[in-house]
Amino acid sequence: MFDHWPAEYFEPSETDESRGLFVRLTSFSRLENQAAAGRLRVIADIFELRRQERGEREDWAVDTWAAVGAEIAAAMRLSLSKANSYMNYALAMLRLPAVAAVFETGDIDCRLYQTIVFRTHLITDSDAMAEVDAELAAVVARWPSMTRNKLANEIDDIVFQHDPDAVRRTQDRATERDVTFWESADGYVDLSARLSVADGAALDKRLNVMAKSVCDDDPRTVGERRSDALGTFGTGVDGLACRCGQSDCAASKMKTGSVVIHVVADQATLNGAAAKPAYLLDTGELISPELLAELKATARQRPLIVPIDAPPDSSYHPSRALADFVRARDLTCRAPGCDKPATKCDIDHTVPWPDGPTHASNLKALCREHHILKTFWGWKDQQLADGTVIWTLPSGETYVTTPGSILLFPALMTPTGAPATPPPAVHRCGDRSVMMPGRRTTRRQNRAHHVANERARNRAERKPGLIIKAGPAPPF
Repeated sequence: MFDHWPAEYFEPSETDESRGLFVRLTSFSRLENQAAAGRLRVIADIFELRRQERGEREDWAVDTWAAVGAEIAAAMRLSLSKANSYMNYALAMLRLPAVAAVFETGDIDCRLYQTIVFRTHLITDSDAMAEVDAELAAVVARWPSMTRNKLANEIDDIVFQHDPDAVRRTQDRATERDVTFWESADGYVDLSARLSVADGAALDKRLNVMAKSVCDDDPRTVGERRSDALGTFGTGVDGLACRCGQSDCAASKMKTGSVVIHVVADQATLNGAAAKPAYLLDTGELISPELLAELKATARQRPLIVPIDAPPDSSYHPSRALADFVRARDLTCRAPGCDKPATKCDIDHTVPWPDGPTHASNLKALCREHHILKTFWGWKDQQLADGTVIWTLPSGETYVTTPGSILLFPALMTPTGAPATPPPAVHRCGDRSVMMPGRRTTRRQNRAHHVANERARNRAERKPGLIIKAGPAPPF
């Protein structure tokens, strides 16, 4: 097919400019690898520093790992889960020192390092770990670009030679049963689920029966009715409401459930006079005005009142109206690096009650983990009248978080009164750590249990007929 040179054959240039561009490209790639490795090394050093200062506090509900993860999340503007992932790879440098050294020179990238960490996770013998580490470090820098599966196979081949039970294997897909949701741009959600054959057949029949339960004048297609029927499972409704619009429709009778969702919307959008999206407080998703109009037909509406210069509540617990306002203003946890929905958060007094009032200018949404960090781990906060919070972390770094409503519902950030004044610091006698909620099992125990069970499954697959009696999962 290419026996003859084309009339206009392109001869690659070998100019200084061409060579220089590729030198710059490889130099920047190496610098990027070194920076990624250096970042992980610093994270490991931070954890070691905090561990030396406070111990690991393994039996604390918010242990040293969680406390450091929260600091990392704030410093790097990450979610807590992403920060924990960084910490996992950072501390893996201690068990893979030779591979980590190659990473720090820039000879391998972060993707390859992360794959090695995952594929060697089940090795428990220190001698085997050292041998695998040394062997990988000797060859990984010379590996060409590979697909994900090819790379995993290369690493697994080395792991198998030293510890066959430590090879990560594909598990029975029955253990992967799950239901996954993806938010789409139009205010709806795409859903994917993996069910057993029996459960799938039963669900399919149930949706068909519910889709046919409405009268012939219902304007929806069969597919739309099946979708709406599936949605009713989440709200606890026993039947599908008919939308024929006839007051005497026998198919319109339905039972209401007890599940509640919380939506924040401008009054103008509710009235149909504006097109600003609403906010689903329980999940952090935006809702289109069109979908909001559908929800409005059956929803119970409760107005939010901005408590400007309102007197504080007399008790520790805020009134329902005040709690609703705080959650709608904040939308999420107010700690840096956290986006847990406000409906799943505590209402925290910035200046502790009774020195600080139960008032909007002294209240904020704070998830339980960050609430504990504030109480026991030295996180300090100051709240302004508009809900802005200024955090000072144990490292001395300062972070500012503004209420989540700043873009969608700025009126909720109207100053509600003078900020509370902290009382003079009082020396507390005794050890406050005795009040820390405890863990039933430590992270170390959970990891050891997970590794032992996966190794046992691997051994059973290699030796058919071998009966493995795995211990019970640790309580959480």
